[in-house]
Amino acid sequence: MADIHSYDFAGKRALIRVDFNVPLNKETFEVTDDTRIRAAAPTIKHILNTGGSVVLMSHLGRPDGVEEKYSLKHIVSQVAKVLEVPVKFVNDCINEDAQAASKSLATGEVLLLENVRFYKQETAGTEAFAEALSKHGDVYVNDAFGTAHRAHASTTVVAKFFPNDKMFGYLLEGEIKAVDKVLNSDEKPLTAIVGGAKVSSKITIIDRLLNKVDNLIVGGGMAYTFIKAKGGHVGNSLVEDDYLAIAKNILLKAEAKRINLYLPVDTIVADKFDNNAAQKLVNINEIPDGWMGLDVGPESSKEIRDIIVHSKLILWNGPMGVFEMENFQKGTIEVANAVVEATKNGAFSLIGGGDSVAAINKFGLADQVSYVSTGGGAMLEYLEGIELPGIKAINE
Repeated sequence: MADIHSYDFAGKRALIRVDFNVPLNKETFEVTDDTRIRAAAPTIKHILNTGGSVVLMSHLGRPDGVEEKYSLKHIVSQVAKVLEVPVKFVNDCINEDAQAASKSLATGEVLLLENVRFYKQETAGTEAFAEALSKHGDVYVNDAFGTAHRAHASTTVVAKFFPNDKMFGYLLEGEIKAVDKVLNSDEKPLTAIVGGAKVSSKITIIDRLLNKVDNLIVGGGMAYTFIKAKGGHVGNSLVEDDYLAIAKNILLKAEAKRINLYLPVDTIVADKFDNNAAQKLVNINEIPDGWMGLDVGPESSKEIRDIIVHSKLILWNGPMGVFEMENFQKGTIEVANAVVEATKNGAFSLIGGGDSVAAINKFGLADQVSYVSTGGGAMLEYLEGIELPGIKAINE
């Protein structure tokens, strides 16, 4: 494996797998959030500034064959704007036109290939397709953490055609370092805040974290499964009855390992799942029938804040309540503010997983934490200890 910091890109074409799976508006197909494009810019600019040319490949959405709305042509102008250089585009990723376009690139030029998922062979990880893609570059750079957990042609298989000229881009390298810092640092206390709707989707992560953390804060919809497992009355709150035994087991494990597993003590309940529903504050163990918990209460927020601000390492994955609704976002805002406060005091904070990232962006605090991960599923699998195919392909 080569190293982006020391590699000589002069006169070389770099084939970069980026994650430009960005949201577009439905009417004019304009990019509504260019976070992922901006995240990849340092890698691209470094290669251009050191004498290379760049061929970009990405997917967009989950197209069934060729679909106009998923064409990467819609993002060309935004990519050019972010990179501050013209961007060429070709309406295929492996045909003769595409190959000719990449072969004729001059130093400092950028070419964006059409959506790799227009070919079924991409997700199937077909070797011949990966080989055709590999013809676009002299060196392969994987900078798409968001798809590193997929063994697709452009994220994994293509790397084998660059045995000595493959590497991580700055973004992917940064993601790996951020997770490794949280999981492998000796700094204490380490606090993980795990929220979101379901225990089932977070079991493996919670299990792994129990071997690492000093504090585990559980919030969001999944908290009610734990409360019910402890014998509390949760009314109409979201509960996974199939997971009550597992929740009980996690509580016992935490106790045996002397981990402070924190569950909310009060909750804001509503009589229906609606921002304008009637609401009241109750003890989380005594939610009346017909009412559902949609956010943590002020007493819980206060206790959670106290744990977070005294932490040295913080991992936040998942909101405390239904933060998309204004009347039930207070608990999540309080967590975000506490993480920011701890970061100012010298803690290292990693925010990852779609909803936490959406929340920290919504509250305008993304630049006040240490690291915001761009890869939801990929980061969660990496946290679970799974060797991601995209990372393994570069390391091999």
